[in-house]
Amino acid sequence: MLSVLAFYTLTATSAERPNILLILADDLGYADVGFNNGAPDIKTPKIDKLAENGLQFAQAYTAHPFCGPSRAALMTGLYPHKIGSQFNLPAAGSDFGISLKEPFISKVLQDSGYFTGAIGKWHLGEAPDFHPNKRGFDEFFGFLGGGHVYFPEKYLPKYDSMIKRNAKNIWNYLLPMERNGVEERQTEYVTDFLSTEAISFIDKAKGKSQPFFLYLAYNAPHTPLEAKEDDLALFSDIKDIKRRTYVAMVYAMDRGIGRITARLKANNQLDNTLIVFLSDNGGKTSQGGRNFPLKEGKGSVQEGGYRTPMLFHWPAKIKSGTQYPHPVLAIDFYPTFVQLAQAKLPNGKELHGKKMWPHIINGTEVHKNEAFYVLRHREKGSDVASRKGQWKAISNGNKGWRLYNIYDDMAENNDLSSKHPNILKDMVEEMHQWTKSNSKPNWFHAPSAEKTWKENKMPRFEETFGL
Repeated sequence: MLSVLAFYTLTATSAERPNILLILADDLGYADVGFNNGAPDIKTPKIDKLAENGLQFAQAYTAHPFCGPSRAALMTGLYPHKIGSQFNLPAAGSDFGISLKEPFISKVLQDSGYFTGAIGKWHLGEAPDFHPNKRGFDEFFGFLGGGHVYFPEKYLPKYDSMIKRNAKNIWNYLLPMERNGVEERQTEYVTDFLSTEAISFIDKAKGKSQPFFLYLAYNAPHTPLEAKEDDLALFSDIKDIKRRTYVAMVYAMDRGIGRITARLKANNQLDNTLIVFLSDNGGKTSQGGRNFPLKEGKGSVQEGGYRTPMLFHWPAKIKSGTQYPHPVLAIDFYPTFVQLAQAKLPNGKELHGKKMWPHIINGTEVHKNEAFYVLRHREKGSDVASRKGQWKAISNGNKGWRLYNIYDDMAENNDLSSKHPNILKDMVEEMHQWTKSNSKPNWFHAPSAEKTWKENKMPRFEETFGL
């Protein structure tokens, strides 16, 4: 049984600024960690231990139900729709990226004296101007695109063959890893060597007098579904090969997090390190992910698309066995990290999130009486949802609106729109007003998507928000 917030050992301020380790899984299902009442076939003992010895969030949400926009929101503290990043970046590579006018949280922390590192998946711009080293990260190791093949013995020969043929537009899932802009070849399974790189960064940080910020963005368990034979053997009782591979991929990530935590402890860094763990969006149900009891998954504005398991672990400030029951958003990290780091926001920097820490301390609601939104564009309409208190208003593809009481019905099975038409009307109108300051997309994930957008005269919000 989780204890109540009054049992925290939190203080509002601290002379010693914490290290911050932000761990982001990729397409991890809501039910695919043990601490979140996980599916019976999943094994995440190291992550579960962090959760049990820290703070578990009962209602955590990302800003978008798929990768690129969710990450843009995380780094900028803004809804992606306000800065034109509501689509994934072009899959074939491009010169696009998140506007340089929007300072990333990494830059703010770097300017305040933090040693900063990014490891793993970037997906926020592949051109030199948008490189992690230009966005506030002292160190970067990983890949710039939206995904990657996991075994070097698979992707490096294909890459070399294409180079010999002078091939153009090489699939970025096949590119060698890079370190600070320089190609570096690896021989380990991707998840394993990302964990190893995180440990190396932590060791380097130990020798510095400054705190560190490490953004560890695993690509597991994002497709392609590829797991080590030893890990697959641990789950031989799972007959569905996709599910078995997915579970083995999650297990490899969990193993790496255990190694990282052990090194922090050995280095005497653990007590004053805030470890944050979450996923960028819901699990992809067609590729092994499970979001039970939530409906649907990645790409959806149902709960399964953007509600994520999440934890904070910080032994110096958070007592074990606690839970924050109210909704929090990934865009809340930016102002929260700024506060904990005693950093200064750039002049004129806008934020859509709020400081979580005072509310965590006091057990109050971060977003009391405030609506928050999710919006995903389709070919001829949009999937949209607004959440305010216990209420969630939702519409799919401009096909009418429904209303759910999420506190009583997190699976979204009981439509209450006919019983509470005025609540629904107010929520729909409020979200409609919110969309009026949205930016046009700065890019599309594929030329066909841009063509369809123009042909269908999107976004057609007057249709979306009609009741």
